[in-house]
Amino acid sequence: MNQAENSTTFYHKRIAELQQALQQLYKRRRLLGWLRFAILMLLAFVVYTIWQSDTTLIIVVIVAGIALFLFIVSKDTNNKESIENFETLVVISKKEIDYRNGNYFDQYDGKNLEPEHHAYAADLDLCGKASLYQYINRCNAEKARALLAERLLQPLNKEEILAQQEAVKELASKPQWRQQLQAYGEKEKITTRTENRVLEWLRQENKYYAHAFWETFRYVYPLITLSSFGFYLFNIINTTIFSVLVFGFYIFGLSISKNITSTYNLLSKVVPEIDVLYKQMNWFEKETFSSTLMNSLQNTIKHDNIKASDEILNLKNILNRFDVRLNVFAFLILNTFLLWDLHQMMALKKWKAQNQTLVPKWFNAIAEIEVVNTFATLSFNHPEWCYPAIADEHFTLKAEDVGHPLIPEQQRVNNSFGIEGGARVDLITGSNMAGKSTFLRSLGINMILAYAGAPVCAKNFTVSISKLISSMRITDNLAENTSTFYAELKKLKSIIDEVNKHENLFILLDEILRGTNSLDRHTGSAALIKQLIKENAVALIATHDVELAKLEKDLPSNIFNYHFDVQVAGEELYFDYKLKEGICTSLNASLLMKKIGIELA
Repeated sequence: MNQAENSTTFYHKRIAELQQALQQLYKRRRLLGWLRFAILMLLAFVVYTIWQSDTTLIIVVIVAGIALFLFIVSKDTNNKESIENFETLVVISKKEIDYRNGNYFDQYDGKNLEPEHHAYAADLDLCGKASLYQYINRCNAEKARALLAERLLQPLNKEEILAQQEAVKELASKPQWRQQLQAYGEKEKITTRTENRVLEWLRQENKYYAHAFWETFRYVYPLITLSSFGFYLFNIINTTIFSVLVFGFYIFGLSISKNITSTYNLLSKVVPEIDVLYKQMNWFEKETFSSTLMNSLQNTIKHDNIKASDEILNLKNILNRFDVRLNVFAFLILNTFLLWDLHQMMALKKWKAQNQTLVPKWFNAIAEIEVVNTFATLSFNHPEWCYPAIADEHFTLKAEDVGHPLIPEQQRVNNSFGIEGGARVDLITGSNMAGKSTFLRSLGINMILAYAGAPVCAKNFTVSISKLISSMRITDNLAENTSTFYAELKKLKSIIDEVNKHENLFILLDEILRGTNSLDRHTGSAALIKQLIKENAVALIATHDVELAKLEKDLPSNIFNYHFDVQVAGEELYFDYKLKEGICTSLNASLLMKKIGIELA
C-alpha cells in the first residue's frame, strides 16, 4: 500500500472487505448445517429401505454415511475458524480507528509492569491510564507485553536501535500480515504461566519409563491384550478367564498411568496457548523478510532445517491425545488394552530430547516479533512521524517540529528545539498552562521511543544515547511519613548522585524545590544549576522563577533561556504553545485567580 494513503482509510477499506467475505462464510455455514441434516436424514432413509438386505451392504452404507457426515463436519469446523478469524480482524481494524480517535482508555495499560521507583517512568506517563504504553501496545503474549515495557524503561544500544528501526519499517509495510499475527494472539493470550509450566517439564528428569525396555514393551503389550480379546471372541478362553485378564490389564494400565499423572497435570490445559504459538510461528516462518532482525529471528528458531511450527504442532497433537484421559470410557478402553498414556509419555520424551533447548527461543521470538509489530503499527498509523538518527557525540538533541505523541494531531502544537554539548542548562520560563511541562514531556517521551527503535512524533529527530532522568511529578507519601518537599529532595539527591558518576545524562526538571519558600527555592535552584554545569551535566528546566533566567548573564555559554507566553484580551487568555527564545515577561496567575473569585487589590 502507498504510505501516503491515510491509515484510517485503509482500516475502513479493510473492514468493508472482511465483512463482505464474512457474508459468504455465513452463507456457507448455513449451507453446511442443512447439508449435515440432509445427510443424516438420507442415511436413515437408506438404512430403513435396505434393512432387510445383506448385512454387509448395510454396514457399508452406514460407514459411508458416517464418513460423509464427518467430512462435512470437518468443513464446517474449518469454516467456523475462518469466521472467528475474520471477525477478530474486523475488531482489530475497528480498534485501530478508535486509537486514531483517542478512544483507547479501556485497553491494557501496563501499570503492573512499571517499577515503583524509576528514573522517568511516572513523570512521563509511560504506563497506566492514558499512557504511552496503553496507546502503542499491540502485544498479546504476556512475555511480549513485559518486553515492550522493558524497551521503554531501558534504552537499547545504537546497533540494536538501528536493527529495530529496520525491522519496524519492514513490518509497517505489511499491514495485513501484522493484523493476522495479532489476530492469532488475540484468540488466546500466551501467558508466562504456560511458558513456565512447559519449561519446568523440560527441566524435569525422566524418572519413569526411561529404560529402553519400555520402548519395546509398549508395542508388545497391545499384542497380548488384543490377542486375549481375539481368543475370547473365538471361544478359546471363557468369559471368566477373559474377565480376570481384563481386570489384570486394567490394574496394570492404571499403575502405569499413576506415574504419568504428574506430567499430565503440569501440561494440562496449555493446548489453546500452544495452538496460538503454533499459528503465530507458522505465520512468521512462511513470510519472507529482508531486515536483519527478522531474518535473525527466523534463523534462531530453526534447527537442522526442522520448522519450529512443525515441532509445536507435534507437541499440540501429543497433548491432545493425552487429553483422551478426560473421557473416562475412552480412557479405560485405550489404557487397558493399549497403554495409551505410556505411548503419549514416550512421545513426549522423544519430543523433549529433540526440542529442549529450542523452546525458550520460540517464546522469546514471539515476544520480539510482537514488540516489532507494536512499533510497526505505530509507524503505519503515523506515516508523518520520523525515524530518529542516533548521534555518537554526547550530548546531541536536534528536534524539528517535535510534539507529544499522546496529543491528537488536530490539537497538537509542535516545536523545534536543540541542544549540543555538555555543561549546559536550558531554562524554560512561562505562564501557567502555557505548555512548559508538556514540552518537557514531549522531548522525554520521544527520546524513549527513539531509544526503543520506534518512530518519534517529529519531522526530524537526532539524539545521542543518554541516561534520561527526571523530576517533574512529586507527591507526598503518608505511609512513609514523607512530605512533598522531602520527597523532592530525595529525588534530587538521586539525580545528583547520578551526575557525580559523570555518566552521559539528560535531565528534565519541572519547578525545582516547589515545596519551600520562594527565597530558599531560588537560592537552592540557582545552586543546583551551577552544580550541574560544574559537573558537565545537561539539563532542561521549566520554572516560574524568572530570576533564575538572569543566570544567563553570568554563564552565557552554559545557560540558555526559552519561554512560553500567553496573550491576554480583556478577561480571556490565549495560548499558542509555541516555544520562543528569551525570558517570559507575560504572567497570567493573577487573571486566573480573579476568574475563580479571588478579589485582588
